[in-house]
Amino acid sequence: MRGWIPGIKLNTIYAKLLGRYLMLTAFGTSLMAGYILWSFHDYFMRSRQVDLDNWTSALSESVADRLEEKDIKQVKVLVQRYGAPQTITLRVFNPQGSLLATSDPRLDSQVKDWSQVPGIREALQHRVKQGVAKGVLSNSDRLYITRPIERNGQLLGVIRMSMTLEQFQRQFARVIWSILGTLAVTILLCALISSRFARSLSKPIEIMQNFAIRLGGGHFGDKLTIHENNELDQLAAELNRMSERLASLDKERRVFLANVSHELRTPISNVQVTVDALKAGASEEPELRDRFFQTIENETKRLSRLIHDLLDLGRLEAGVFELEKQPISLHGLINRAVNALEPRMLSLGISTQVNVGNLMIQGDPERLLQAILNLLDNAIKHSPANSQVSISGYSQGKQAIIQIQDQGKGIKEGDLPRIFEQFYTTDPARKGSGNGLGLAISKRIIEAHQGSIIASSTSNQGATFTIYLPIIRNS
Repeated sequence: MRGWIPGIKLNTIYAKLLGRYLMLTAFGTSLMAGYILWSFHDYFMRSRQVDLDNWTSALSESVADRLEEKDIKQVKVLVQRYGAPQTITLRVFNPQGSLLATSDPRLDSQVKDWSQVPGIREALQHRVKQGVAKGVLSNSDRLYITRPIERNGQLLGVIRMSMTLEQFQRQFARVIWSILGTLAVTILLCALISSRFARSLSKPIEIMQNFAIRLGGGHFGDKLTIHENNELDQLAAELNRMSERLASLDKERRVFLANVSHELRTPISNVQVTVDALKAGASEEPELRDRFFQTIENETKRLSRLIHDLLDLGRLEAGVFELEKQPISLHGLINRAVNALEPRMLSLGISTQVNVGNLMIQGDPERLLQAILNLLDNAIKHSPANSQVSISGYSQGKQAIIQIQDQGKGIKEGDLPRIFEQFYTTDPARKGSGNGLGLAISKRIIEAHQGSIIASSTSNQGATFTIYLPIIRNS
């Protein structure tokens, strides 16, 4: 690929892409890991709470039977049987909140006020209470449930079961570290993949950026080659087309400047030579003086026409030329053009044949008249004496078609593609009769009216210029 700028390393795009990929990856994986951990924790807590609820619900019936029989000894046996040291603590209280039986008598003997233990007050008020709280005399978290023991609407006592969460918390901590390790490995792998992916995207973009910088520096015509099989290929193709177009425009600009310089230099040189001749004494001979003054006048008019045409062409190409659009009769427009050039055609023995329908078009009448006059002027220049210029106008669909045909030698096939270029002339020997801007100006005017113009020719049978303009209606 021509157009690379050595020494320039543009890693900004790569860094931004990689940073965004990593941020999205880290956010997505962290969100997923957090959801998994939360789901696991929530599932464990819910399942343990359900277990506690089922266990206390079943035990409360057995304990109720014993309390109705006032068999406290059997209550203690049940509590000891279903309580598990270090993991599950089971307690039974009487309706006044005093402890009747416990699976951990050594610890519970130190408690003075059981009403401060979470859940006891709610159970004494005939409500089931469950949740997470600190141990009775420890700081470890425990899952608990308190349930009133009722029979026939009478409160017989309260059962409270609690389960330590230390083992679960240790297991959960191991799960957290496992997930964090997996998360770190995932992010690392994603970073490697993202780095490769970001580089595959940023490299062609950086190449195109460098290519655009070269275009901005005036290095036109370079070729950009990128094979990505995506939108970047299309962008590269557009940049190549832009480069070719800019190269073409730059070439046209150089040719245009050369032609302008030549066209300006010729009349100015002629005027300067004539003035020098007059200063040298030619003014003393009346006939020679008058001829020199006529030369100065002709060259001045030629220079004025050239400057006027250049200004018109510049405004048309820049798109700053405001058109005063209005409905125009095509027949009337053609008649105005023919009448303006009729004296000149009569002096050259050239006749016209006009066959224009009653069509209405929308446009600036003076500018369209200028375009038609330029085309008729070109036809007259290339028409032999006693020949005819034909002008026809008709409608075809939503377009008005105007054809101007002369009976001259025609235009060579190799000249047709360039006939509307600035300063281009098909006959170098006749270059002094015009500045080569008339057809270019006509083309720009017609295109400004959303129309088009083409030229065609047959050897020794004249040339035909065909104009297409939007039609309003048939009159």
